[in-house]
Amino acid sequence: MNAASPHTLPEQTVVTHLEIEPSILYFGTPVVLLTTENPDGSFNLAPISSAWALGQTVVMGLGLDGQTASNLGSRPDLVISLPAPAQWPAVERLAPLTGRNPVPSGKPKGCRFEPDKFAAAGVTGEPSHLVRPPRVAGCPIQLEARAERVRPDLFEDFLIVEAVVCKVHADSRIVVPGTDHIDPAAWSPLIYNFRHYFGLGPELGHSYRTQTPRTFEGPAALTDTVPS
Repeated sequence: MNAASPHTLPEQTVVTHLEIEPSILYFGTPVVLLTTENPDGSFNLAPISSAWALGQTVVMGLGLDGQTASNLGSRPDLVISLPAPAQWPAVERLAPLTGRNPVPSGKPKGCRFEPDKFAAAGVTGEPSHLVRPPRVAGCPIQLEARAERVRPDLFEDFLIVEAVVCKVHADSRIVVPGTDHIDPAAWSPLIYNFRHYFGLGPELGHSYRTQTPRTFEGPAALTDTVPS
């Protein structure tokens, strides 16, 4: 990698590691909003903090007892919307809500049933092109997809979803003009870092495999110009 060397931790002569047992391992993962179809034809919206992409496949982990898991078992169409950092309050408004009624016993304390999560989060939907669930308006990146494989994890505590993306929608402000490339200086994902929300810091460098090398001062990241 081509990288500069600013320090994010105080310099130490000797680095000491501690053996710890954290309750969660969210060591900096992107937040996505997942839209799925309910049995009655309405739509569920859920925040997901375990998601990563491999080629055109997005792999996600989610709870077994939520409405999203129930929906994907029989209706595989979904939309993966990636919010900007400034949209974190909308994500957090969704966090204590569930589309299941009654609320499953395994849900965290304080979780409550909400049939209209779009309204509760203060966001709106917009039509998708290839799937039934709507995109979340205002999110800079929206991925229409279909869940091709849905299975429990090794310990049967969570559900692992492998979704193949069939259409990508990107805010024109984060696309390199005249290309199909996202400008990494203009786009910042919302990051869930040990249950706290963050955006990206300044660019440090780029991989030798990049197709958008930086030879000029790029635009500021789109962190606070998209409505929540």
